[in-house]
Amino acid sequence: MIRLLIVDDHPIVRDGLRGVFAGDPDFTVTGEAANGAEALALADGADVVLMDLRMPEMSGVEAITRLRETHPGVRVLVLTTFDTDSDVLPAIEAGATGYLLKDAPREDLIRAVRAAHRGESVLSPSVAGRLMGRVRGPSPGALSKREREVLALVADGTTNREVARRLFVSEATIKTHLLHIYDKLGVRDRAAAVAKAYERGLLP
Repeated sequence: MIRLLIVDDHPIVRDGLRGVFAGDPDFTVTGEAANGAEALALADGADVVLMDLRMPEMSGVEAITRLRETHPGVRVLVLTTFDTDSDVLPAIEAGATGYLLKDAPREDLIRAVRAAHRGESVLSPSVAGRLMGRVRGPSPGALSKREREVLALVADGTTNREVARRLFVSEATIKTHLLHIYDKLGVRDRAAAVAKAYERGLLP
């Protein structure tokens, strides 16, 4: 028997999910919660939590983080309509066992809950594609080719206006590149950016 806790701020969604598992003797729904805070209060006795992400009072990601601390044996399967990087990555990093979208067929959802209960990771195809893209893509904080060009010119003492002239772009574009560089390197000004770039071996 797999004990389920359903967490979603829409009552009609909770009713629908309860109905999906109601006729299967392998499952029992132990409770329903409308937000992350309620989920934490009802997590005792649950094996798998079906967790929405965007909810009032306490978001799904925060609830997942807290559940990992207070109920480490509980598996969390995210079930949401959102598959953007800003939704997927924090949820996975917080400790979600799986990530499904609400348009998943009933059979896929049931299989996913069984797999999550076994501790297996389950990802919808679009989410898996995003994560693979992240793995194969440049690492967080990596400078683009153009950002390296801008930084190299800045390191030579070139002004924003001169950098813009040499790269055939506007001065505003150079300022935007610099802001991105500062953000990626975790600095606040040109001098610190150049120093950090040398430290990381980004400049010859």
